[in-house]
Amino acid sequence: MKLSIVDLATIAPGTTATDAFNDAVETARQADALGYHRIWFAEHHMASSGASAHPELLIAAAAAQTTGIRVGSGAVLMNHYSPLTVAEMFKQLEAMYPGRIDLGMGRATSGPSIDLALRRDRKSQPVDDHSAQISEVLAWLYNAFPDGHPFANRPLIPSVPTVPETWLLGSSPGGAYLAAHLGIGYTFAGFINPMMAASALRTYRERFAVTPFGTGVPRAMLAANVSVGETPEEGERLVSSAKGFYARLGRVGAAATVPTAGEAMQEMRDNQRAEPTAIVDGVWPRFIAGDPQQVKATLDEMLEISDADELMVQDLIASPEDRRRSHALLAAAYSLDPREGMRGESPKCHAAQGLGR
Repeated sequence: MKLSIVDLATIAPGTTATDAFNDAVETARQADALGYHRIWFAEHHMASSGASAHPELLIAAAAAQTTGIRVGSGAVLMNHYSPLTVAEMFKQLEAMYPGRIDLGMGRATSGPSIDLALRRDRKSQPVDDHSAQISEVLAWLYNAFPDGHPFANRPLIPSVPTVPETWLLGSSPGGAYLAAHLGIGYTFAGFINPMMAASALRTYRERFAVTPFGTGVPRAMLAANVSVGETPEEGERLVSSAKGFYARLGRVGAAATVPTAGEAMQEMRDNQRAEPTAIVDGVWPRFIAGDPQQVKATLDEMLEISDADELMVQDLIASPEDRRRSHALLAAAYSLDPREGMRGESPKCHAAQGLGR
């Protein structure tokens, strides 16, 4: 089982965005050392809880500080960008760190005001062209525009033959159909819509078509919110921050910050504190928590039912130290192979070797 992380650059209570960026890079370094397969960074605009507005910046920073782990976006929100902009950014990252870059694509709203602010043309009405956006990114990366198209025969950085791995991220069945049709990887956000995860991932496998844009085989990834402690009680304490954040989100929206476990327990109602963190009567939880054995048992059941071949973990643990300890406990539970010699010397960007010397 491949094990990966999606990092939100969570701003810990009493700290700043600068601290969050440093924490995110340190999380990438530790994940690399522990043997995690990938680390992705999120795109959230004007969110008080997390600092990652532009994942490509953290990708470059984290890739420069790691050696083996794949680094990517979870996800670039395609409704805010032109396909060429995204394709160019990630082809450049691939040129800088060959064979290690993932382009995860998705869509989301940040609210009417921010969505409007992110648009260049604010006079026309927005249209739902998500599938066309994804298809055009792939056409740019693979130089696959048909003859006669105005963008045909305009390869991006042709001296670099490799391209980033491409993934579609979603939380509804529509994404499964699109990813399968395009033949690219598919990641389902189980922490958003847990009860749809298994059927969406199975649909993706059943409908998968071989195209020039992927590996030729389906790549199905389940993303889940996971908090692991040394004991069941510690795991439940850690996940209180995630539960408390969603409780705050319901009250104050984007102004919500991630609370400490103590703050969360004081603020939540009884039913919010008691929200299950394991599968109960066949119902999948939004948050998975406990000691390593409990968490692994829950995740293994979800992976078997969904037929996912990779697990990506997200969390909203307030303390960076607790967050990384949770990652270490999960890595041990899945017997990941640590990478030797990673932490001794920071690797250099391939494209930048010799620069500034």
